[in-house]
Amino acid sequence: MPRTIEGQITMEKTPSYFVTKEAPKRIYNMSRDTKLIVVVRNPVTRAISDYTQTLSKNPTIPSFQALAFKNISTGLIDTTWSAVRIGIYAKHLDNWLQYFPLSKFLFVSGERLVSDPAGEMGRVQDFLGLERVVTDKHFYFNETKGFPCLKKPEGSSRPRCLGKSKGRPHPKIHGQVIQRLQEFYRPFNMKFYQMTGQDFGWD
Repeated sequence: MPRTIEGQITMEKTPSYFVTKEAPKRIYNMSRDTKLIVVVRNPVTRAISDYTQTLSKNPTIPSFQALAFKNISTGLIDTTWSAVRIGIYAKHLDNWLQYFPLSKFLFVSGERLVSDPAGEMGRVQDFLGLERVVTDKHFYFNETKGFPCLKKPEGSSRPRCLGKSKGRPHPKIHGQVIQRLQEFYRPFNMKFYQMTGQDFGWD
C-alpha cells in the first residue's frame, strides 16, 4: 500500500479479500485501523452472475444446475463450487470478526447500489468520515446495462460506466433450482443479518 499522509485516505479493492481465509490476519498485521467496506448482494443472484461471467470466458462449462448440485435428486448443494461458497457471507464474516470489530465494517447492499446509488454512496462517505460530495446529481441510469453510471467527470470526455463484463443477461435457470438455492442460503442469510444488524431483504 502507498504511504498515506495526514488527511488522506488510501483505498484498495479486491473482491477475493472477503472470502480469503488468510486476508483478515494479513490486513490486521498491516494496519488494525483499516476500515473495511463489503459489498454484498443476494447470494443466489451472485452465484448466477458468477456463473454467467465464467460462461462468457468458457462456453463449454457444464450447466449451472450441474455445478450447483452434488446430487440433483436429493437437492444436495455443492459448497465446494466457489460460485456457491462465496455467498455464505456469515461464514466469511466469522473469520474477519476474529481480527476486526464490527464497527470497522460497512456492509453495502449491491441491490441498493443499483436502485439508490447516491444513498449507498452517502453511507460510504459517512463511514469514511468524508463530506457528502457524491450525490444524486452524479448518477444517471444506463438502460442498456441496467446499472447506474457516473456522469461525465470534469475534464473527461465521457461518463464512467461499469465495464463490458457487467450487466450481461443471465442464462435461464429453472425455478426449482433457484428455490432450492434460496432454501440453502436462508439460514446463512439470517445469521448474516443477525451478525451485521442489517436485513438485506433477500428472503
